[in-house]
Amino acid sequence: MCVTNKVVLVTGASRGIGAATARAFADAGAKVALVARSTNEINAIAAEIGENAIAIGCDVADYGQVVAAIEQTTAAFGPLDILINNAGLLDPIDHLAESDPDVWGKTIDVNLKGVFYGMRAAMPDMIGRGAGTIITVSSGAAHGPVEGWSAYCSSKAGAYMLTRCADNEAREKGVRIMGLSPGTVATDMQRDIKASGVNPVSQLEWSDHIPPEWPARTLVWMCSSDADEFLGTDVSLRDETIRQRVGLV
Repeated sequence: MCVTNKVVLVTGASRGIGAATARAFADAGAKVALVARSTNEINAIAAEIGENAIAIGCDVADYGQVVAAIEQTTAAFGPLDILINNAGLLDPIDHLAESDPDVWGKTIDVNLKGVFYGMRAAMPDMIGRGAGTIITVSSGAAHGPVEGWSAYCSSKAGAYMLTRCADNEAREKGVRIMGLSPGTVATDMQRDIKASGVNPVSQLEWSDHIPPEWPARTLVWMCSSDADEFLGTDVSLRDETIRQRVGLV
């Protein structure tokens, strides 16, 4: 699938993987809506990209705001072709027995409910047109417990199951749905992990992390039929063969 002139919405687009992804799709010729709560940041990135980008302030934990963001995107560029569910939180980095319930719940609201809200808002029109791609930025934490990350692991595991459920219901209706597990990426989240000193991930050196441009380029590749074998599951960027197929090595 060539993404030239395709309409793409990226959540959590103000920094890290999300910002790199917006730029990667724009570089590939797509029309991109950058969605985030941090409006100053997405406004600046959209201005940098130019006329094929718009910035939309949105909290993905609010379904009404997600619906409105997609409506603004379609009003500007036309029907949504690709949804990238990237917005995510890690807090609290704390042992489960000591975690703040409100902070724990906020991560579920963003990482799990936010993914559901994006799917719920985008899928009816995609199903109606018999076309569309939805990719959620997943994690190795979706598949195994990590000390101090109970909210993150639980939310990512739930989002992975949402990917499987959505694929189960929509693949035969023409909608492509999958996830990307990027591994550890050199973003601000890794700085927070490092500062926490909790679990082995915090002991990694900055040079151990891949640049955000790698998952961004992989997400563009995943919109092609070359990635169809991964529908309903996660693509792992730790896999050297995937890196080769994307052209990262």
